[in-house]
Formats: sequence, C-alpha cells, structure tokens
Amino acid sequence: MSSQTPTAVLVDELKSLRDRVMGISESVISTTDGLLVAADTAAVHPESAAALSAAMLGLGRRTAAEVGVGGLRDVVTRCTSGYVVVLAIGEQALLMILGDEGLDIAGLHRESPATVRRLSELLGMVPAV
Repeated sequence: MSSQTPTAVLVDELKSLRDRVMGISESVISTTDGLLVAADTAAVHPESAAALSAAMLGLGRRTAAEVGVGGLRDVVTRCTSGYVVVLAIGEQALLMILGDEGLDIAGLHRESPATVRRLSELLGMVPAV
C-alpha cells in the first residue's frame, strides 16, 4: 500500500501526463463547481484556474447540448502563446491542461482517455471536499 496521500497520487498522475505529452506545462484537477482538487502548477494560481476551468466546461457542455452535437469530450482553446484544454472526468470533476505553442494536441488526445480513466479511479480515493 502506498504511503502517499490521495492528493499526492493525483499530482503524480498529472506529472506523468506532462512527461508523456510534449508541451504540457501545467495542469489542474477540480470539481465541476470549480473547487481545487489537485494541481501541478508553477505559474498559474491553481484555485483561479480551477474556477475558470469549471466555467469553461459548463459553457462547453451547454453549447454542445444547445446545438445538438452530442456530449462534450473536451474544450480546446488556442491562444497566441499556447493552449488551454479542459477535459471532463466523469460528471463531477475536470482536468485543465495548459500547454505551450508546441503542445502535441494529437498526443494529448491519444493519452487523455487512459489518463481520464485513471484519474476517475483515483478520485474515488479522495475525500469529499
């Protein structure tokens, strides 16, 4: 049995994703109502990123429902110097990924299903906020 806290295990999974996908700089896991769960960040304020990612996911879900294109898988925002990607982790959590201009979007899309499954499993260990 691991002696790590549940949050440390989540952060390890975020770091592993960063190691596997070129261009990921930071990542945040939050609840769908914007509460911080875990973060692998250096430059962004994790609580603010958690709240903003929840708003992005909510808007994306509402838009997808309104226009009838099926369930939301992710929200990808391309900026002048990088990317913000928000992925749903089930119905109650989400993953925000920040990437630089060289973010390997194809690699992220390859890695994200397994990462989301693993995070979903790990979140079962995390006490309710």
